[in-house]
Amino acid sequence: MPRSVNKVASRARRKKMLKLAKGYWGRRKNVWTVAKNHIEKGLLHAYVGRKLKKREYRSLWIVRINAAARLNGTTYSKLMHALKTKNITINRKVLADFAMNKPEVFAAIVKQAL
Repeated sequence: MPRSVNKVASRARRKKMLKLAKGYWGRRKNVWTVAKNHIEKGLLHAYVGRKLKKREYRSLWIVRINAAARLNGTTYSKLMHALKTKNITINRKVLADFAMNKPEVFAAIVKQAL
């Protein structure tokens, strides 16, 4: 009796991976072994990039808060310490948004904290 390999499922797996390789250049888009390697590497980079994005945004918010804090006569670290001691729970994303788009609100928060 011949060996059963389930051609339908294995073909579907290959088609699904080659669909991810759409837009790649050369053999990367249509040769199974080459495409598989590049897709896996691309998915790995995408995974790492999602983690890096969070890190980069947090550092961007800190830079913006620090710049706005210095315009209001304090520094980032002193401001964050003052917010923590006064139990003002506002995250860096919102603080950075206030610093960029609503400086008067940010100034009021700084005044309240210090």
